[in-house]
Amino acid sequence: MMATTHALWGMAVALPVLAIAPEFAPAAFVAGVVGGLAPDFDLYAGHRKTLHYPVYASLSTVPALALALAVPSSVTVVLAVFLAAAAIHAVTDVLGGGLELRPWEATSERGVYSHYHDRWLPPRRWVRYDGAPEDLLLAGLAALALSVGTSGAVTAVALVLFTVSAVYVLLRKSLASVAERLAALVPASLRHHVPARYRT
Repeated sequence: MMATTHALWGMAVALPVLAIAPEFAPAAFVAGVVGGLAPDFDLYAGHRKTLHYPVYASLSTVPALALALAVPSSVTVVLAVFLAAAAIHAVTDVLGGGLELRPWEATSERGVYSHYHDRWLPPRRWVRYDGAPEDLLLAGLAALALSVGTSGAVTAVALVLFTVSAVYVLLRKSLASVAERLAALVPASLRHHVPARYRT
């Protein structure tokens, strides 16, 4: 799924905080964005393996949420929202396309690596690829929830992220060719740093 979809759903995780403990909401929304994006920090170093933990992140979220409810503070709430957003990211990537430059071709059976199972989980392709119309729909649902449930900066960020999502969806398939061309310009001595999916 798109990074913007993950960020929007990470922010949506913080909506209950706004209702239950609004004093922690600003920090929770930031934690949601960061947690929603954090797994993709492995984009160029073992993407969907190094920082994606669909099982462990999900399991660690449970005690973190319990702690935040029992002892609410900026630290416990931020930790719970961050872990929940990161877990949702890793789990939902399994529902998307494979790990390939053109995932709409469905040639890869690598969805997300599960450290718990010590193997790659196959992509379910419910969302066919990042930037697919159904991906935009998911981004739109989260943006709508945030727009209805919040105001000010959070609503503005949600609308900006949704707008970026819509532009990305329009350009998605052509961007694969652009990435391939750019990768070809990398000097041979540095080519091994370019992820294999970008090399022709």
